[in-house]
Amino acid sequence: MLLLLIVTETFKAGRYAAHRIMDLLTTTISKSLDTNQCFFLPLVNGRRLPLKLALPYKTTTMLLLKNTIMKKLVLVAAAFLTLTAFTTINGTWTNDDPHSQLGFTVTHLGIADVSGTINDFDVTIKSTKPDFSDAAVELIAKTNSIDTRVEMRDNHLKSADFFDVEKYPALTFKSTGITSTGKDQYKLSGNLTLHGVVKPIIMNLVYKGTVENPMSKKQTAGFQLTGTIKRSEFGIGDKFPAAKVSDEVRIKADGEFVQ
Repeated sequence: MLLLLIVTETFKAGRYAAHRIMDLLTTTISKSLDTNQCFFLPLVNGRRLPLKLALPYKTTTMLLLKNTIMKKLVLVAAAFLTLTAFTTINGTWTNDDPHSQLGFTVTHLGIADVSGTINDFDVTIKSTKPDFSDAAVELIAKTNSIDTRVEMRDNHLKSADFFDVEKYPALTFKSTGITSTGKDQYKLSGNLTLHGVVKPIIMNLVYKGTVENPMSKKQTAGFQLTGTIKRSEFGIGDKFPAAKVSDEVRIKADGEFVQ
């Protein structure tokens, strides 16, 4: 008896694809093998589950073959390659630029909110779980890409009075932990490096789901991150009191992520 282990990653949004994969694999093998000579045994954490229940989880599919000759093994290998072409085995997600935004808001003179964005940034999310409950997040953003829709204000923000982009061309964030606060809602802790200062911060992260993008045919996950930091803790705009520009800076980031 030959034992072949096929490890697949399937997610809630990919059930249809997973069913198609298993159908295709079964069809490919059955063309060369007697159906009485093989069967599938989906396992989740070592427990046998029906395929429809095993699909949303990290699944090890055991394909048992009896009296298999080399020619039949070639077909099985081809079916395995077809399987990996459809399944999600890579746990790294990157932001899709046209559908991602990193924004900030301050209060001016205590009476009006003024918002802006940092347009040049890259985010990587690594996770092995379908609900992203073990997500590790890294961000790098170019401070020279600050955009508040007013060129004079943008130039001032880029100067030594605020971000000093010539001396500090990038800000970074690297998560150190994630804690669930409800269904698809998390507290994301990590270190923010801004204006040459490194500070631990905690942000709110919401996982909005994963779907197949009808245009790209890629699995696409959505997230929203919110939180507040104090610019004074990073030495930004020391000459400007909170009465002019609020010390608290509200952060709001939205993004679509693909593998």
